[in-house]
Amino acid sequence: MLKTLGWKWRLALLALLLSLAALAWRSWRGPEVATATVMRRDFVQSVVASGRVETPHRADIAAQITGTVARVPVAQGGQVEAGDLLIELESTELRANQRQAELAVQQTLARVRQVAELQAPVAEQQLRQAQANLANAKSQLNRQQALFEQGFIGEAALEQARTTLVLTEAQWHLSQKQTEALRPGGSDAALADAALAQARASAEAAAARAAYARIKAPAAGTLIGRKVEVGDVVQAGKVLMTLSPAGRTQLVLSVDERNLRLIAPGQPALASADAFPDQRFAAKLVYINPGVNAQTGAVEVKLDVAAPPPYLSQDMTVSVDIEVARRPQALLLPLAVVREPDSSAPWVLRVGADSKARRQNVRLGLRSGGYAELLDGLAEGDRLLLAKEPVQDGARVRAKADAPAAKPGSAALPAALPAALPAGH
Repeated sequence: MLKTLGWKWRLALLALLLSLAALAWRSWRGPEVATATVMRRDFVQSVVASGRVETPHRADIAAQITGTVARVPVAQGGQVEAGDLLIELESTELRANQRQAELAVQQTLARVRQVAELQAPVAEQQLRQAQANLANAKSQLNRQQALFEQGFIGEAALEQARTTLVLTEAQWHLSQKQTEALRPGGSDAALADAALAQARASAEAAAARAAYARIKAPAAGTLIGRKVEVGDVVQAGKVLMTLSPAGRTQLVLSVDERNLRLIAPGQPALASADAFPDQRFAAKLVYINPGVNAQTGAVEVKLDVAAPPPYLSQDMTVSVDIEVARRPQALLLPLAVVREPDSSAPWVLRVGADSKARRQNVRLGLRSGGYAELLDGLAEGDRLLLAKEPVQDGARVRAKADAPAAKPGSAALPAALPAALPAGH
């Protein structure tokens, strides 16, 4: 019995000693800590923002006259070409007025032809007759004057010849004025031409007013709004449809003013519609508004989309990554390992060959999406402790395997205020 107890005590003592040795060994080796490795990758810094799709302008389509809608041959969302009929108003009275104005033109044109083809030739003939009568009256006066001087006729006959000459001369002047008035450029011809021009202007106005009953697309595009139905009585100037013209497509974004120093016209970007997040398309920054919104602290920017995908529609919400900088094969480290990252002297704890954590000052460059460009202080492959690990400089540690991390090449810098836009990818 005593021998058995002694043996058991020896086993317990041995187990205790082994446990103490294991604890001492683990204590000597240090705690197990999470690490990350300095890597070399292509690095892209991006500004991320949300916005909407917008064409450079929209066309609000309204009636120019008051009328009743007779036909609406297009639907909202439909594609139209320039000149396609969008809305037709009742136009019976307008067509009648147009026909009446056209008949007035024909009547006035007949008057112009009458002046040129009838009245003017008749006036020319009357002028020639008046000239002949005037010459004859002058000859008669000369004869009568000779007879009076010879005593063959009296004073009364001579005076009658003189009166006849005066009347004939007056008739010649009247015929001359009438002929001049009927010739091209004369007053009667000018009045006839003016009446014709006025009639034609009235006809054009009637035709234009009749054309107002057929409202057509001013350009090719997509109808993104419709506020009219058959039977509606519409007023002049009231918007009935909204057309998004085909052509250049733009993305309009709001970027936090803190990122204004990073962006510049010409920078490439990748965008995706929120409705199709897996389908990305290229864009290019073309405009930065010089003003800042005082309420949101955001700056409006615009990007051109050279080849918009078929599904892209007006006012669709999009997310955009604007590439503001690129570093090929740069040394990168996760910001999660940097201590005092916002100070002028950030530092890390590097695991050395002796398994001890050593403080190392670093110099950082671009930052984006949880990564930073390493400019100085470390080498590729160095293992660094995560900043959350409570380890002191010089302590011995056991490094765990690196935790999976996102590829730095797809990292992005948040662009907008958290309350208004997404924080990043």
